Amino acid sequence: MTPKITCYFDVGSPFSCIAFHALTTSPIFATCDIDYVPISLRELFQLCQNTPPIAVKNKFQWINRERIYWARRFQVPMSEAIPKGFPANTSDAQLALCLLATKCPDKLVPIVAEIFRGFWEDGDSNVLTQPGFATIFESELGAENAKQILDQFKSNEAQGILSGRTQGAFTSGAFGLPWFDCVNAEGAKESFWGIDHLGRLVDFLQLDAGLDKSFRVLL
Repeated sequence: MTPKITCYFDVGSPFSCIAFHALTTSPIFATCDIDYVPISLRELFQLCQNTPPIAVKNKFQWINRERIYWARRFQVPMSEAIPKGFPANTSDAQLALCLLATKCPDKLVPIVAEIFRGFWEDGDSNVLTQPGFATIFESELGAENAKQILDQFKSNEAQGILSGRTQGAFTSGAFGLPWFDCVNAEGAKESFWGIDHLGRLVDFLQLDAGLDKSFRVLL
């Protein structure tokens, strides 16, 4: 049985960005079946009554240091400066990505990669707004296909998909991002939270951590 990973993410989360980069580029995960699921981090916090990290004294400074450390560890091209407008409203981007995942799933990864790059590498918060991500959608999908999604991403259908997937992550046990639901070769299931638990995820899925030196600190 092929090891499976479901990665729940929000493009406004720096650790989601780092996890996405690791899963899409590390040879460790080359044999895995990976599903990337956009959800609303804000709604997830509301569901589990979790205080946003930026509202907790001293926590933001700690998280920012961790962000820079893990980005370097996994060689993620991420700006050390915090993006302007952070924490940014990602509702429109996440809605559009949910609809994209339903209608053109093969285009989700390249489009998410470009949005992450725009926000976390270039520090451009405009990429999280419709005028910003529309250009990316059009480049990857073509004008006609992009228009179908851009015209509908604020619809009840899209909001239902986003809320449903956020609820699914919450039901799985998620309280923050990135959140991973995993199934190993024997069919056993386990969930993991955070970039610093990727080592345990690799161990659970019985993957070869020796394929990527970035994982040595996690073992």
